[in-house]
Amino acid sequence: MLVLTRADVEQLLDLDELVDALARAHEELSSGSVSMPPRIAAFAQDAGLLGAMPAYLPSAGLGCKLVTLFPGNTDRPTHQAAIMLFDPTNGSPVALMDGTYITEARTAGAAALAARLLAREDAKVLAILGTGVQARAHARAFARVRDWSEVRIAGRDAAKAEELAAELGATACGSFEEAVRGADVVAATTHSPEPVVRREWLAPGTHVSSVGATQSGGEVDPAIVADATLVVETRAAVAPPPAGAAELAGLDESAVHAELGELVSGARPGRTTPGETTLYKSVGVAVQDVAAAALVLAAARERGTGLTIELEEIHA
Repeated sequence: MLVLTRADVEQLLDLDELVDALARAHEELSSGSVSMPPRIAAFAQDAGLLGAMPAYLPSAGLGCKLVTLFPGNTDRPTHQAAIMLFDPTNGSPVALMDGTYITEARTAGAAALAARLLAREDAKVLAILGTGVQARAHARAFARVRDWSEVRIAGRDAAKAEELAAELGATACGSFEEAVRGADVVAATTHSPEPVVRREWLAPGTHVSSVGATQSGGEVDPAIVADATLVVETRAAVAPPPAGAAELAGLDESAVHAELGELVSGARPGRTTPGETTLYKSVGVAVQDVAAAALVLAAARERGTGLTIELEEIHA
């Protein structure tokens, strides 16, 4: 079995290849050729949760991510993860790798894919809400799908917003409202249980992306959910957390315009008018992790990277 550290994974994962791999994975998911049960989680009282996310998909194989979400973490990431890949023909474990960086990259990569499919072609102003790991990952990923004339950063901590904006060559804004007004694409990357993007702040034709996860409430104004053309990874997102999104809990599946894979395949249309508000609400799905991990494994084998260990001796 090959073991890959976070440093290995960061070196091996090609972010340009990732967006296309995610597109394939989502097309397979929406076509019904994937095996992916709903996410389950064990709760460590009020501190956080451990989620299990297995999946099989034809383009990437068989794997499972174990991920923790501890929102109160200050000295380490709120999300931490490990991913195991298995041989889909005999079930043997073939790789164990850091999943924390993959979670960061695939979450932002899928949001960038959604923006590529849903944002107006003339979109030039990007507002990123949040100052953490996902804000940085979104800046990297969204640069691959549009040429932005302006990138705005806003967060609850003004000093962190200034620091991140300086790091990214972006513009720091004094409030979420200031960042959102006039933006063509709004990427919410917080874990706020209260809305950080309001319906009345949006200009006509804005695309909104939301990857924040909470057990109740949510970072997106309910009025946006009600008014926008809603796109999700899978229609199961309308279930309560941990399987679905808090903002969508209680909605009927008919409220979903399309799954991301249906936009990739053309089975459902994306944006139909320039003035349409579109919303991509992510909960994170296992096919994204397996698709990304498969890219890492292929690159590791090609370059001879990683540590090979024997878990057990197999006797014929």
